[in-house]
Amino acid sequence: MNKKQVPEVIQGSANVFEDLGFVPEEALNLKIRADLMLSIKRFIQSQGWTQKQAALFFGETQPRISDLINGDIERFSIDKLVMMLVRAGMDVRFEVS
Repeated sequence: MNKKQVPEVIQGSANVFEDLGFVPEEALNLKIRADLMLSIKRFIQSQGWTQKQAALFFGETQPRISDLINGDIERFSIDKLVMMLVRAGMDVRFEVS
């Protein structure tokens, strides 16, 4: 691309996974898991914990916490993430409309 060409910018939707071409059901599942993982990651960071300390708190292994911190979404179910959030004392609610 030369300096005179302007790249095309396309506005994304509210779900990046849909934008990437996932079918709607899978895109929603991935978005929910990503949002839950981000909440747990923020909680761990707010506590100032190492991955080892977080692993002890959540009853997980350090490599598993590393997977979470690094966004390895395929390794976590919604159920598991909800249990971790509840253990952290967070209120988890789902809304269906």
